[in-house]
Amino acid sequence: MNRHLLSIALACSTAISTAQVVLIPPAKTISVGKAEITGLVMAPKGDRILVLHSKGAELRDITSGKRVADFAYDEDGTSTVYYGAFNENGEYVVLIGFAGTREVWDVKTGEQDKMIARYKWIPDAVRTKALGLKKSNSAFDRFYQQTTAERDGIMAHAEKDGAVVFTNAEGIAVQTLKYPENKDQHHRAPCLFHEGWFITGTDDGRVLFYDLVKR
Repeated sequence: MNRHLLSIALACSTAISTAQVVLIPPAKTISVGKAEITGLVMAPKGDRILVLHSKGAELRDITSGKRVADFAYDEDGTSTVYYGAFNENGEYVVLIGFAGTREVWDVKTGEQDKMIARYKWIPDAVRTKALGLKKSNSAFDRFYQQTTAERDGIMAHAEKDGAVVFTNAEGIAVQTLKYPENKDQHHRAPCLFHEGWFITGTDDGRVLFYDLVKR
């Protein structure tokens, strides 16, 4: 390879290694207080986000960041939620803890519905176990359901200490987000792409919305 071609190859390699997936700093931050963010679920209409954390879950308005509803999840005295989902019209949410306990909550009233048998859209016991949520696990197993997310050939991976690494289709790391504020080395940040955002969360209760770099 001649010197000219070598310089082009090196320039391309540098461009790949320094390419940005998201713009820093985050475009929006929603704080839920002193709680570890364990999951994020966008509402069907895209105007609200369900934030799962170590003190239950809550619904937040995307534009204002205000709390719309609060769900006091309880699983034998444990309040951490590891999985959440909306029904098709966004009127109900299901929350599941590490032992697989399922709770259905009414979004409008903020009250729990005890009659979960009538909701065919929620994971049954077999599907719940397939998620890795079962009674033999401990809270330290950290069964986060969103440790990866993919968008247009870019994969987001949750790493130790709450960091997020973005890799391209070849598996090459192109950008890393780190959070020195995280106190828990076991924290795995939830990863979610939605429209023009990458959304993640920290162990000190912050939900971070990053603008995606236009390609």
